[in-house]
Amino acid sequence: MRNIICLLAIVTLTGCELASGTAIVTGEKRSPVVAESVQLILEPPKTSYEVVGIVSASSESGWTEQESLDYAIAELKNQAAKIGANAILFGSAGEAAGSAYGTFIPNGYGGGTYVGGTGSAQVVSGKAIFIGE
Repeated sequence: MRNIICLLAIVTLTGCELASGTAIVTGEKRSPVVAESVQLILEPPKTSYEVVGIVSASSESGWTEQESLDYAIAELKNQAAKIGANAILFGSAGEAAGSAYGTFIPNGYGGGTYVGGTGSAQVVSGKAIFIGE
């Protein structure tokens, strides 16, 4: 029982970051906006817009692939918001090899069991754009 508690504590302490992302400014950087206001769109808008940059994000933190994808999309919006984009023209989504994880659980007799594996990360990217009013 003590080993299970230790394992849960390790997993809880190492799983703090839900997603990571980057933004490359290719146009004119604008004042930051609220991430919740950034729209994710599939087609270029019919009104005028400008490309502010390229954004990407990844996550392997969800219990399911969909939950990891949701975290990655939230981070994609955070990255776009930081450079002042109010929308993301969706580019791609996929899966990449994630990190390895695990722990050794000693059995008290000089041996034990390794519990672990490798994860996969959900990766998304797109163009951060500013849609004019």
